[in-house]
Amino acid sequence: MKVGITEVAGRAGVSEATVSRVINRRQGVSRRTREAVEQAMADLGYERQTQGQLVAVVTELVSNPFFADVCERIESTLAPHGLKTVVCPCFAGGVQELDYLTSLAERGVAAVVFLSASNTIEGADPQAYELLRSRRIPFVGVNGQFEGGGEAPVFSTDDLLAAELAVDHLFRLGHRRIGMASGPVGNRPADRRVRGFVDALGRRGIEEAEQWVVRQSYTVEGGQSAAVALLARGATAIVAASDYMALGAIRGARRQGWEVPGDVSVVGYDGSMIMDFVDPPLTTVRQPADRLAAEAARSVLALLAHRDVPVGELLFDPELVIRASTAPPRAR
Repeated sequence: MKVGITEVAGRAGVSEATVSRVINRRQGVSRRTREAVEQAMADLGYERQTQGQLVAVVTELVSNPFFADVCERIESTLAPHGLKTVVCPCFAGGVQELDYLTSLAERGVAAVVFLSASNTIEGADPQAYELLRSRRIPFVGVNGQFEGGGEAPVFSTDDLLAAELAVDHLFRLGHRRIGMASGPVGNRPADRRVRGFVDALGRRGIEEAEQWVVRQSYTVEGGQSAAVALLARGATAIVAASDYMALGAIRGARRQGWEVPGDVSVVGYDGSMIMDFVDPPLTTVRQPADRLAAEAARSVLALLAHRDVPVGELLFDPELVIRASTAPPRAR
């Protein structure tokens, strides 16, 4: 026998209208009642329609532990509300991103989360956002504003503060020749980290700080290449724009015959838990994955319930995690 909302309402001891509000994620239902209805649906085997229940998370770097963590946290927040999260791994701003969204829009996707996707690229083609707007599909961003303004909520780590935390730590250790291995030009988070890095050095009396910046890809190989260039300039410390780049910087330093942190200190960025187990354990600036994911998911739920949500970018403070990859400089 097919189970309907009448049977669910009877099992949960609530009205059919309450069951309908839970299914459609409307306001006016307490947490306890919502949980009772969800449990009744599970007990009776009630199946929600897939149409309108999918939330797409578009991201390029799903192999990166930080992004995988954010995806998992978004999924765990949305699941109790009957939403199914679909991860769409694709090159940021590429054709595949639009193909994914076009296909999902045809299948009734409920909402989209751009997790360091085209929202991180300066001058990205806004066609994907225009498609979602035309279909009245809400979307939010993580770590990057959308091209054309703040018509959607965005939740980002404060990259200016992240750079300040890393530079301040190294400066307090005694480093004065501090380099930065950053992401490519036109990547919004990378550009902001560079600006924060240059400003942080400038506040400490370091002139022409731009000469200590090398732009590369967000990869181990990119970090290695940047480290070789910075070490050739005499850097005693390196601030990397990702933990992967930091691991590459360590490898690059070692292949040049330098010890980490004896000769060169390295600071990463992202803050994956696994960085506590690399050699040496990595000092890093940790992004608040839990808060970013929670706010993105809550905004999705609010938008689907037709509630007003503040638009524009909301910044979250990162945290410096000091481990064994940084130390005072020693004479070379």
